[in-house]
Amino acid sequence: MQQPTPTLSFEFFPPKDQAGESVLRDTIEALAPYSPDFVSVTYGAGGSTRDRTVRIASEVISRLKVPTYGHLTLVGSTVADLEGVISEYERIGIHGVLALRGDPVGGPTAAWTPTEGGFTFAHELVELIKAKSNLEISVAAFPDVHPASNGNFVQDIQVLLRKEQAGATSAITQFVFDSGRFEALSEALESRGSHLKLFPGIMPVTNYSQIVRMLELSGGYMPKATRLRFARYQNDEASLRALGIDIAVQICEDVVALGATGVHFYTLNKSNETIDVLKNLTFLDTKPHSSPIS
Repeated sequence: MQQPTPTLSFEFFPPKDQAGESVLRDTIEALAPYSPDFVSVTYGAGGSTRDRTVRIASEVISRLKVPTYGHLTLVGSTVADLEGVISEYERIGIHGVLALRGDPVGGPTAAWTPTEGGFTFAHELVELIKAKSNLEISVAAFPDVHPASNGNFVQDIQVLLRKEQAGATSAITQFVFDSGRFEALSEALESRGSHLKLFPGIMPVTNYSQIVRMLELSGGYMPKATRLRFARYQNDEASLRALGIDIAVQICEDVVALGATGVHFYTLNKSNETIDVLKNLTFLDTKPHSSPIS
């Protein structure tokens, strides 16, 4: 039986100022002709970008006219706060929520202190969204093991399955730099009867120090040989960018061959690198179509 065409999706974040919003609008316009299947808009720690997330998500819905997911985290939020955001998301016509615990103050490996009147676990947020709305629910997955799991892959799988049981239908992974780890995650879920749609996160690398920092903060993994290749070009912007594109293309091809539902690009509100990857993929019709933006 022929496999369905892999999906394509993008992540954006709410800009801090008008200049950033102008850049994001240009990015959305540049990526729109590639007909994403859905997009997501991030949510700041402790609700720090709540209003901007809702506003940007509303604008993305209006401009792209594709299913849009708004992120939502537990950090600094009471149950009443979370219900308020869920209600706002429904009001603006959002398609779904990416339900996250979020990182505690001090980073992802710091001890978790729940907000009084709030939740401790992401599956509780999933249950709330399921009870209070008809929104689709996606969650986070960690091919490299959650930084707070102390390397316990089995525990991570159990946590992910608990979120599925609570009502999640899909999961977006932390960025993938080792397709073998994505394969292990996918096979572990399948062997336990999971039906989660799994979208690997793709990050085209253009800045060496930035990706090293991101990996440290997230507990992500990059094979040593890949890291050394990036390090070799850390002071050569053009060569580093070209390598980043090549590696992103190869990871996309690998994870799709391994059965990924689609690929999800962490765009960092930029379009050029993502487009350069898309142009080199063999499994997508990446010829730009007429833009849906009016």
